[in-house]
Amino acid sequence: MNWKSRQMTRWLILLNGLFLVVWVNMLAETWPVRIDLTEEGRYSISEPTKELLRNLDEVVYVEVYLEGELPSNLKRLQKSIRETLEEFSVYGGKNLEFTFKNPVAGGSRQAQEKMMMELSAKGIQPTDLSYTKDGNTVRRRLYPGALISYGGLEAGVMLLKGNKGDGNEELLNQSIEGVEYNLAYAIKQLVNNDRKRVGVVVDHYSIDTLALAGFQSLLMEKYEVSAIQLASQVQPLAGFDAIVVAKPSVEFSENEKYLLDQYVMSGGKLLFFIDALSVDMAGAEGAGTIAFPIEHNLTDLLFNYGARINQDFVQDLSCGEFLVIDGMVGDQPQVKLIPWPFFPEVNRFSDHPVVKNLDAVIFRFTSTIDTVKADGIVKTPLMFTSERSRVLSSPVRVNLNDIRGGINPETFNQGSQPVAYLLEGPFSSLYRNRTLPRGVNKTGFREKGVPSKIVVVADGDFIRNELNPENGQPMELGIDPISQKVYANKDFIVNALEYLMDDDGLILARNREVKIRPLDKQKIDESRTFWQVLNLAGPLVLLLLFGIAKMFLRKRKYTRFQGHA
Repeated sequence: MNWKSRQMTRWLILLNGLFLVVWVNMLAETWPVRIDLTEEGRYSISEPTKELLRNLDEVVYVEVYLEGELPSNLKRLQKSIRETLEEFSVYGGKNLEFTFKNPVAGGSRQAQEKMMMELSAKGIQPTDLSYTKDGNTVRRRLYPGALISYGGLEAGVMLLKGNKGDGNEELLNQSIEGVEYNLAYAIKQLVNNDRKRVGVVVDHYSIDTLALAGFQSLLMEKYEVSAIQLASQVQPLAGFDAIVVAKPSVEFSENEKYLLDQYVMSGGKLLFFIDALSVDMAGAEGAGTIAFPIEHNLTDLLFNYGARINQDFVQDLSCGEFLVIDGMVGDQPQVKLIPWPFFPEVNRFSDHPVVKNLDAVIFRFTSTIDTVKADGIVKTPLMFTSERSRVLSSPVRVNLNDIRGGINPETFNQGSQPVAYLLEGPFSSLYRNRTLPRGVNKTGFREKGVPSKIVVVADGDFIRNELNPENGQPMELGIDPISQKVYANKDFIVNALEYLMDDDGLILARNREVKIRPLDKQKIDESRTFWQVLNLAGPLVLLLLFGIAKMFLRKRKYTRFQGHA
């Protein structure tokens, strides 16, 4: 082959290579293929999220408020949010646009304060951070959230959220795990015109209307809510995606239980917040008071479905506080906060999507839950008290003076106790081997139900909001009026309802796991000098060896040439 032929062959190979690259790029744009090689699928999104994004018929705008100078750990979160939104864009196409901005950059101080108030009103709360930069302490107020707009509607979503009790590094990791679900859920709330219908049984609870304001507001914000008067209900319960039974204190009749039972048999979902014992805190001063069982007549119904709320109270050293009078100065009472073990601050959860990465929740007089045999029913514990707990069986004496004198930690030695359960499967009717209650509609009676779900929480006050001590107005659900600490009771309620009513499986995106692979600091310190020397000297040594090898080869080549000559 002569010189011209070799040149022509080289040009043909080059042109073919260029054509192949262009052709592969065109194919990739038409049929994009994305391969996530990470062990936990870090850069993938769930199928329900993809389906949600594919079905967008208008543009969704996402404005993320994480921009500007950030500490390194929040840059990780920012990077994760950006990567997730880029993945969203693959499936949402032109109907998903996003931007990152610093909400307080530029503008006057008045404009910045106005922006802060607007973000807070939309649910994007500030986070104050302190970190070290160049030996100096930097303090910044950030808004680690996003504002999502669609069709004239807006929704704020917090993106830095998780279990604060697990430490900053784990909180950040949990936030990264939750980015997909939190964004997708907010988009779903805006684009979905068909809101789920939630019924609330209202003729059996004993909570004051003001104390339920936060719960009612939460439900009405997200669902179509209807009040259910079981006593006057004749026809089967129908048309509800879920029904909430909250803090019953009035006994359920057999006819009313039959309605709930047949609702479950037809695939209906139930969410129970139930007290086993009743206590009047007004009598807890002085000689104290006694907590007695509540006759709500639901014990056999729950037992039949696989759960039993025991007639006891759990005390936990990890607990909320209670305001007590600690003496008088003149005619003015002096008050102080004391730890109140009857108010467990629950911070232990299972890995289920309902409670994964949930922040601490507050219970007020909770009981233990046992499971019992129920064929075909899967029972999943959701929430637990801490290891430093103890159980007091009924009748329980409740006296503030028992705590004023101090707490003996050694008596809190009965370990972690389950206080909430999820039951799933094809439930059997409570009335399958019984005479049906008189007067009920027996048409279509089911002995065995289709698969359904029930969540049982052993605390009727879980849904109760506090009142502002200054003006008596209801506060947001989960906020402590004295310490201003925010508990995640709202998040649990929403997660539980979403799981019960989730037809598309979107909530399973909460199962995402991002593994922390920390470096061994001891090994880093021990081998620091070695790697520094290697990084500095290594390239020089390689360059020197390459030069010596090249000189040797050139010398050898010319030696052979001279020998032939």
